[in-house]
Amino acid sequence: MSPVDIKAILSTLTLEEKVTLLAGKDLWETIPIPSKGVPAVKLSDGPNGARGAAFTGGTTAACFPAASLMACTFDTTLAKRIGAALAEEVHSKGARCLLAPTMCLHRHPLGGRNFESFSEDPFLTGKMAARVVEGLQDSGVAATIKHFAVNEQETDRLTVDETVGERALRELYLRPFEIAVKEAKPWAVMTAYNMVNGVHADSHPFTLKQVLRGEWRWDGLVMSDWGGVNSTAESLDAGLDLEMPGPTRWRKYEDVIAAIKEGKITEQTIDERATRVLQFLERLKCFEDDTIPAEQAIDKPEHRALIREAGSKGIVLLKNEDQVLPLSKDKVKGKKIALLGHAKIGLAHGGGSASLNAHYKVTPWDAMHAALGDSVEFSYAKGAHTFRTLPPIPAENVVGLDGSAGYTYKLYEPGSSEAYETKHGHADSDVNVLSSFGFSHKNVTLEGTFTPKETATYYFTCSGLGPSKLTIDDKVIYEQTDNCGDAMGFLFGGAPAPEIKVPLEAGKPYKMLIFTSPPAPKNASEEEDLGILAGRVGLRIGHMSEAEHDFDLLSEAVEVAKAADIAVIFTGHEPFWETEGEDQRSFNLPKDGSQDRLIAAVTAVNPKTIVVNSTGVAVAMPWLGQVQGLVQSWFAGQECGNAIADVLTGAQTPEGHLSCTFPKKLEDCPAHGNFPGEYVDGKLKVTYEEGVFIGYRHFDRLSADKVNFPFGFGLSYTTFNYSDLEVKESGDNFAVSVKVANTGSVVGAIAVQVYVGSTQTAEENPIKQLAAFTKVTVKPGETATVEIPVSARDFSFFDVAAQKWVVKEGDYKFMIGKSVTDIVAESTVAVKQQSFGL
Repeated sequence: MSPVDIKAILSTLTLEEKVTLLAGKDLWETIPIPSKGVPAVKLSDGPNGARGAAFTGGTTAACFPAASLMACTFDTTLAKRIGAALAEEVHSKGARCLLAPTMCLHRHPLGGRNFESFSEDPFLTGKMAARVVEGLQDSGVAATIKHFAVNEQETDRLTVDETVGERALRELYLRPFEIAVKEAKPWAVMTAYNMVNGVHADSHPFTLKQVLRGEWRWDGLVMSDWGGVNSTAESLDAGLDLEMPGPTRWRKYEDVIAAIKEGKITEQTIDERATRVLQFLERLKCFEDDTIPAEQAIDKPEHRALIREAGSKGIVLLKNEDQVLPLSKDKVKGKKIALLGHAKIGLAHGGGSASLNAHYKVTPWDAMHAALGDSVEFSYAKGAHTFRTLPPIPAENVVGLDGSAGYTYKLYEPGSSEAYETKHGHADSDVNVLSSFGFSHKNVTLEGTFTPKETATYYFTCSGLGPSKLTIDDKVIYEQTDNCGDAMGFLFGGAPAPEIKVPLEAGKPYKMLIFTSPPAPKNASEEEDLGILAGRVGLRIGHMSEAEHDFDLLSEAVEVAKAADIAVIFTGHEPFWETEGEDQRSFNLPKDGSQDRLIAAVTAVNPKTIVVNSTGVAVAMPWLGQVQGLVQSWFAGQECGNAIADVLTGAQTPEGHLSCTFPKKLEDCPAHGNFPGEYVDGKLKVTYEEGVFIGYRHFDRLSADKVNFPFGFGLSYTTFNYSDLEVKESGDNFAVSVKVANTGSVVGAIAVQVYVGSTQTAEENPIKQLAAFTKVTVKPGETATVEIPVSARDFSFFDVAAQKWVVKEGDYKFMIGKSVTDIVAESTVAVKQQSFGL
C-alpha cells in the first residue's frame, strides 16, 4: 500500500473536524472521521497486561508481573520479551496502543503506585522501560511511557503541586524518560495529573516543549492521563495532542474557537496537534486496516511459561538463615508444613490501572501441593484479618421490587422523586463508579428486601463518592452527608467507612433503601478537581456477621504452626491495600498490625518460620530477627503461586536483586517530612527538598544500620566470586571487564552491577550511582568473563548554570557490587573533563 499522505488528509479537514480529532470518542477510542477516511484507534490499559475496555470483570487477560518485580531481574532481554508478549495481548483486545510502561521513581516507600513503576534508580528504570517499549513496538503496538513527569505520589494527585529543582528534575525524574525516548523512541507519552513547579503537567512548556519536543527531538503523540487535562489553550499550546477520555471536557469546538479569537492559540497549533494524531494512526497502520476487532481471551501456553519464568527470576531472597531454603523434596520428605496467611490468595497484581481480570491466578497453596505432592503434609490457617472494607450484600439474599433476585436500581434527576429509569436484578449492594460513565449527574437508589440466613449482630458500612444513606425498615443506619474525603481512594477500593452494628433475625425480611448522589460542589472549581469522577456516583454497602468479623484467627494459626515442622507465612498487600489513587496508609503490613502479630506469634512457637512477602514496596519488618527465611515475591502475575513455589523448592535458584532500598524506619527516608506534602490555602504542595538524594543515593551517606536491605541486594542458593576487574578507556566511554565464577553447587544467575563515583565526592553529589549492569548465568565450577560498556554520560551530573551534563576531571572508582553496599571489586581510573549537551 502506498504511504499515507498526512498533509493531503489534513488539507481536506475543516477546522471543526481537526478539533474533534484532539479528544477521545469515549473511554478507550479516538474519534474517526469516516467521510474523510480518518479511522479510529483503540487504546488499552495497562502496565502488566492488556485489560481491554472493562475496568472490572470483562474479557480475561494475561496478567504479567508488576514492573517493580521486573526491575529486580536486572534482565533487559527478559523485559523485551515481556514487551513482545504484551503486544500480543493488546492485539487480542482489539487495541493497538498500550498505556505502559509506568516509569516514575520510587521516591518514598508509601508511594501508592510504586509497584507499577520499576525502581528508585533512574538508570535501571530507563533501561528496563526502553526494552519493554522495543518489545511492544517491534510488534506494531504503540507504547505509552507515563506519567510525564514527577508523578511520585497519589495523594491529591489531580491537583498537588510538586516543587523540584532543575538538577533533581533532570538527573532523576526526567532521566528514565530520556533514556526510553532516545533509545526506544516510544510512539506515545502520557502526561501526569500533578503540577510541576506550579504548572499542570498537561500544559507544561518546559517539560513538553523545551525538553521532550526540543532537546530530545521526539516526534510522537502526547496524550493526557484520563481526566488529566486542565485547560483549553494552554494544553494545546504546550503540545498536548490528545485529551483522554472522551467526550471532551476542554476541547469543545466553541471553546477552541474562542481561544483562537482571543489570540491564545493559532490555527497552526490546531494543525500541529491534528497532524500528530494522524501520524499516530499511520504508525499503527489504522489507515490500512481501520477495523477494531472484538476482544478475545487467548490464554497462550507460551505466555504462561514466560510469566512464570519472569516471576520467579524477579523474586528476591532476602534471608536464608541456616539454609532453611530451599524446601526441596528430599529435604522436606515426611515433614509437616504449615502454609499460613495469604497462602490461598494469588496476589498477582496491585490495584487501579494495573488490575485486570486475569485468565487465572495460581495460589501458593495449590502451587506448593503441585511442587511437593504427597511427600509432605500441609496444613493451613489464615491467621490475620486483612479486609479493608466489608463485602457487599449479595443478590442471593435480596429480592427486588419485582420479586426477582437482586436489587431494584433506579436513576433520578437531582431534585426529582420520580425515577426516569428502573432496572431489576442488580447483583449486589454496590454502585460501581465506573458504571456511571454511562450517565452523569444523576442520583441512584437501590431497593430490595434483605433476609438474613442467621440470627446475629451484623456490621454494616455505607460509603459513597458523594452524599449517601443506608436505611433498613425506614430507619437510617448510617448517613454520609459530605463528599468522600478521598475520591481516588474510593474509586480503587479504599476509603473505609465507620462500622455500625445492627442485630437481625434469621428468616425475617428487612426493607432496604440505599441512596447515593454525585459529589456536591463546594465551590466553582471542585468539579474540575475531580477529573473523570466529576458528576459520577459510586457507592459501597458492606456487611459481615459479628462472629466472622471478630473471629480469633491468630490463635488458630498458632496452633497449626505449633504442630508443623516448618511454617511458611504468606504476607502482603491485596489490591485494595496497594493501589493507584492513594498512597500507603502505613509502613507496616495491614491490617492494623495483624500480619506483624501473626509472624511474631508463629515464630514464638516454630523456630523454622519463613515469610514470603507480596508487596510492591518496602515494608516495616519488626519481626526480621525472628524469622529464618524471608522472600520478597512482589506481585508476580497470574503464575504468582508457581513462581513462588519454584523459588521455595529450588526449582529456580533465586536471582532477583532489590530495585529499591528497604529501610528500617520511615523517619530515615529522604522524603520524610516532605511526603505527601502540606496544605497551603487548601491546596497540597510538596517540596522535593532531598534534591538528588533519593533511594540509595541518600542511604549511602548514612550508617548501614538504617537499612534492612540495600538497593541491588539479593541472595542465591549458590555462591559467586569476582576477579580480574579491568577498566579500559574507549573514547569518551569505558569498557569494564570482570570474571564471575560460580563457586557453589547449582546453576545460578547474578546481576553484575557497576557503580561509579568520584574519589573526591562533593557534598552536593551522590557518592556513587549505578552506571551499568548486566545479568549473567553461570554453571557450577565455571567462570564467565563479563564485559560491560559504561558511558561517561551515565555517571555525569547536571550543571544547572552551564545547562550541560558534566563529568569533572579526576579519579573515579569503578565498582562491581553484589549490591550498592556490597562492593566486591573496584578500580580507580583517571577521567578527563567531559561535558554533554542537551
